[in-house]
Amino acid sequence: MDYSRAALADHLAAEYVSGSLRGPARRRFEALLPAHPTLLAAVREWQSRLMPLTVSVEPRKPPAAVWKRIEARIGGATRPPARTSWWSQLALWRGVSAFASIAAIGLAVLLASPGPAQPPVVVVLSATGAAAGAVVPASFVASISGDGRAMVTRPLVNVSLEADRALELWALPGSGAPRSLGLISASGATVVKKAKVLEGATGLAVSLEPAGGSPTGAPTGPVLYVGKLQL
Repeated sequence: MDYSRAALADHLAAEYVSGSLRGPARRRFEALLPAHPTLLAAVREWQSRLMPLTVSVEPRKPPAAVWKRIEARIGGATRPPARTSWWSQLALWRGVSAFASIAAIGLAVLLASPGPAQPPVVVVLSATGAAAGAVVPASFVASISGDGRAMVTRPLVNVSLEADRALELWALPGSGAPRSLGLISASGATVVKKAKVLEGATGLAVSLEPAGGSPTGAPTGPVLYVGKLQL
């Protein structure tokens, strides 16, 4: 199998990072990683896409019934005898707990399964064409947690910037001046820590600013990307 093929590497990396690649297939993939730069690059790319979204996943204690079912499946007729050391049992449960945590994160990020947690809101910010030749035309995607407390942005295509320029994200209220959400990456994921100011916002915008951001608290350069927001 040709693991240097970008499409194949991307597909396997997506399954690996999300946790859906399991058992012998997962172990085989991990053994291949050190010798295949294309696979390594694809894994890092998917980690940068998905891992920041876990900041919006609230920790939840599994119900007692879940632990009983796990105990029944791994124990049953083959339950270790009473003289088994407490250390061995502790190691086993630590392993089960770690696996359950990883699986929960993967499912929460990819499936947004129904439950108490609200699914994330995805906003696409389209290019306005306001800066001719300043950037590569593209779009940004903003993934916002259902409670509006966390947000991750990422360009669909890397944006070319001059060394003394930066991209700044703004919340657009129904009325009044835009509110800065900080600088965002032109080539990767950015975790926005000021998402609480999204309350009352009807849209998002990205402007071209000096390297340190707007010196006035308002957009000073052209607005390059705009998207509607409905929380």
